[in-house]
Amino acid sequence: MTPLGHHVLDLDLEAEADRIAASLRAATARELHRRGLVVAISGGIDSSCCAALAVRALGPDRVFALILPERDSSADSAARARLLAEHLGIRSETKDIAPALAAIGCYEQRDAAVRRALPGYGDDWRFKITIDGGTEGRINVFQLVAEAPDGSRHACTLGLADYLQIVAATNFKQRLRKALEYFHADRLNYAVVGTPNRLEYDQGFFVKNGDGSADVKPIAHLYKTQVYAMARHLGLPERLCAAVPTTDTYSLSQGQDEFYFALGYRDMDLALWALEHGRDAADLGQALGMDARRAEAIYADIENKRRTTRYLHAPPVLMGEPGLACTA
Repeated sequence: MTPLGHHVLDLDLEAEADRIAASLRAATARELHRRGLVVAISGGIDSSCCAALAVRALGPDRVFALILPERDSSADSAARARLLAEHLGIRSETKDIAPALAAIGCYEQRDAAVRRALPGYGDDWRFKITIDGGTEGRINVFQLVAEAPDGSRHACTLGLADYLQIVAATNFKQRLRKALEYFHADRLNYAVVGTPNRLEYDQGFFVKNGDGSADVKPIAHLYKTQVYAMARHLGLPERLCAAVPTTDTYSLSQGQDEFYFALGYRDMDLALWALEHGRDAADLGQALGMDARRAEAIYADIENKRRTTRYLHAPPVLMGEPGLACTA
């Protein structure tokens, strides 16, 4: 059997870019019956790659980009997004969604839960959530990490109710962005592009009816490693290709591996590939420089996330067959 290593994710990038572009053209015109594509660009690698593939499929005149920062967004994210729009030659619009989020209680509800967990938390503090336990074979627990204005850091374990309220309030951000994407898609007769990569799609790392909603998802089959390679192949600016993946959701900078995946994306990609191809934990452990027990815990964590997020992929549960009249 071929030794396991990151080379298994190598891809014929030109052939794959052509195949995705052809599929996007066909889906937009013949399945969705739309004239173009709307892409919300965050300055991250996934949305950048999707926008570039959309341009390859339809040309810059039929791609519309949205830049949708809010109070906790990194200023550099919006700058990278503007750089992308300029590089691709596509129309774009920037809309600060912070006032709308404040009006519907996003920040108020979120901060109330943070203060219950950490009573000293103030309006001028910053925070993030981190995860721990799953890849060690234990139950995942969530930590609140907050930074005071003087730079001191404070941490505590989040109770379930507070964790759920923080996440529920934060999910307003993805859902409001999606509402704006569909507004522009409707007015232009365009379709909405979803930007999850394979790791995010498989592991349920998205918000239902938020960033999980879209008419077409061009890179949901590509591992994040392959998305980075594709972005470079498509000639995107180095500033975008070198961007470190973050959630850009909380006021403290937060890596995806801190909040959800627990491993960096390259190792998570390899773990997911190995599990899907039936490679045993000892092979994965050898490839990643860890013992087989830890690799088994990573496999278990992947399967657990698939199980607990399955509802995110599911359509609504119907209580009868649509189209048939009820009979008394």
